[in-house]
Amino acid sequence: MTDLSALARPEFPRSTGYDPAWLIANCMGPHPLWLLEDLAADLGLEPGMRVLDLGCGRGLTSVFLAREFGVQVWAADLWIEPGDNFARFTAAGVADRVFPLHAEAHDLKFAEGYFDAVVSVDAYQYFGTADLYIGYLAKFVRPGGRIGIAVPGVRAEFTEPPAWLRTYWEWDFAAFHTADWWRNLWARTGKVDIRSVREHADGPALWRLWSQVTAEHGESEFIREMSANAVAMLDADAGRTFAFPLLVAEVR
Repeated sequence: MTDLSALARPEFPRSTGYDPAWLIANCMGPHPLWLLEDLAADLGLEPGMRVLDLGCGRGLTSVFLAREFGVQVWAADLWIEPGDNFARFTAAGVADRVFPLHAEAHDLKFAEGYFDAVVSVDAYQYFGTADLYIGYLAKFVRPGGRIGIAVPGVRAEFTEPPAWLRTYWEWDFAAFHTADWWRNLWARTGKVDIRSVREHADGPALWRLWSQVTAEHGESEFIREMSANAVAMLDADAGRTFAFPLLVAEVR
């Protein structure tokens, strides 16, 4: 059994302060705080900023943004009920700074230029791959504000999955792309200026570690089985295919 102390990673000092049991109980994919802590180094967040956390899931990233950076967060998700997230935000002591919303990413009801930043962790790939979406989203960010995403992706583009991954490949992995693919998608619109494009350091290894922990300590059979499948997939891949692109752009 993997000890939860394995999640105390020195490269993520902010994330280490969060209860592993709370993270395991509420997580919906790869460790969101590790991804966000890495991404935030390029976001330039300052206290009091208005931040849209788009596709926030159960709000772990929203709590983190409010606590660690002193920003106001609009926690928007399509699948998780706002009332459930409100209860989590209240328990976490951030209900005065984090506002839960039900939102569809293509039908946002905000004033243009309202936000100082938009953040999306392990979600943007599901709604943001269309050519014109970044231009739509940029409308809601003030000029000079930033949009940052951390998404699962691949090291190289391909049409068919590698032979060693065919057993594990899900159809929605088609939304996994390289960091350069995302850079080109955003840059060619002329709506944003790219500020940083890189990969999450040791992303696949960290994903495997997190999956191993949730496979052993997950609260439901579904989570444990899903996580065990991820471990098997990542072992079969041996670091050859997957990556976690991190992108930050400034709105013109």
